[in-house]
Amino acid sequence: MPLEKQYESSELNDSTSLDLHKESIAQINAVIAVNRFGLGAKPNELTLAEKDPQAFLINQLVIPEFLPTQYSSDSIMQLLADYQSQKQRDRKAVNTSTVGKNIPTETANSLSIDTSHANGGAPDNDMAEPRKPKNKPPFRTPFIELTTSSLQSAIDSPNSLSWRLLQFFSNHFSVTAQGPFMTGLAPTLEREAIAPNLLGSFEDMLLAVTAHPAMIKYLNNEKSFGANSRLGKRGKGLNENLAREILELHSLGVNSGYSQTDVIELAKGISGWSIANPKRDKQTGFLFRSNGHESGTRKLLNKQYPQSGIEQGQAMLVDIARHPQTAKHLCYKLAKHFIADEPSASLQNQLVKTWIRSNGNIKQVMITMISSTEAWQPLPKKFKTPTEFVISAYRAFDISVPKGRKFIQLLTELGQQPFNANSPAGFSDDEQDWNGANALMTKINWSVRLAKRQRKKMAADLIVNTFGQTMTESSYKTITRAESRDQALALLLLSPEFLRR
Repeated sequence: MPLEKQYESSELNDSTSLDLHKESIAQINAVIAVNRFGLGAKPNELTLAEKDPQAFLINQLVIPEFLPTQYSSDSIMQLLADYQSQKQRDRKAVNTSTVGKNIPTETANSLSIDTSHANGGAPDNDMAEPRKPKNKPPFRTPFIELTTSSLQSAIDSPNSLSWRLLQFFSNHFSVTAQGPFMTGLAPTLEREAIAPNLLGSFEDMLLAVTAHPAMIKYLNNEKSFGANSRLGKRGKGLNENLAREILELHSLGVNSGYSQTDVIELAKGISGWSIANPKRDKQTGFLFRSNGHESGTRKLLNKQYPQSGIEQGQAMLVDIARHPQTAKHLCYKLAKHFIADEPSASLQNQLVKTWIRSNGNIKQVMITMISSTEAWQPLPKKFKTPTEFVISAYRAFDISVPKGRKFIQLLTELGQQPFNANSPAGFSDDEQDWNGANALMTKINWSVRLAKRQRKKMAADLIVNTFGQTMTESSYKTITRAESRDQALALLLLSPEFLRR
């Protein structure tokens, strides 16, 4: 139960003080619900949460809905394939023109443009060289559109708990947006593989993520082939990256008892799990290359897997997802993310019991967390990451994110560029990694800039919308006695209550 039990022993002398006490408890629990579990309060959200904070949260456990975009992993892979083909044609055309033979029409047109430009004083050398055809890489626009769409969806959503949960698993299955292919594909993993399985079984999520083009490409499994397979005999080797990270980061956790032999066996089990080349394979997305799969019985964690083809890897992943060590690893991470950097053993045990009883049903595990006493301790123990901080600020101010790359640039300045953790381990969940001097200065500068743009808003109103009457007297006086409106707003964003959850 939330705070009620903690106040049962309090000395209350009359019915009036009892009613006031209940009202305070309701507000405190509502603030915990929208801040600790969610992404911060939007106007009037505290009122909705006050009546029954637990039910308020459980009702938010729905599949997140993204604002629509024109891009998917399939369309991006097709765009990249078209771009590469066009690039080859352009290169060939330029090379041909430089030797003075068979100048293509496209290049000839560019030459005529250069000639006309010469009238404006261009150097003669420029006139003599054909202008390179413009062919912009097609990955940055999808990245910006998909990323800002996700962030705006989280800001707008009345179900911010589900968005927090999505962000947790997106970071758990971290992929980095580096290079044309991964920059385009990185934002699609959470939409296409994680979100649809967010409230179901973890094994479904693990299967979907492992087979998604972004994860396969990121961890180099698209060219991982068994030594005895047809492709393997042509010199294509086995790559262990994806298998290793599945065991170390995505399921069992490091030091959980698996061996290097287990890594190799899993790598063989998922050999041939690849992605299609739209130009050569006439399709996009996941492609199982049977001629690259290592045939034979595999042995993983002392269990035999006699299956053939893609079914072998699937059976191995299902058992990994159902392993008790996976339950411990994931429940510890969930408790650490939502409740405290050092979650209690009691809370972890509750979550693990539910995980095992429900076969890794994520929604049931979250309901257990919401129902636990430890989750409703009034002292905030988590420091917001830059992304959580910015999203909660936009929700509190009830404003939209800047269009284009400005919002991504902002998160980059704050140290958390979307899909750029530069490691399969994802971004840190520890306060010490987000609460340094440089991070604080950047946060102060941004808070001051935002406050100046929103100076028509009243800090006192935002305090009521975000924290009700629960803000400490010290913080309240510091904010409301500021010299100006924008200074008060900046102080609100930088208050201990706003920086933590």
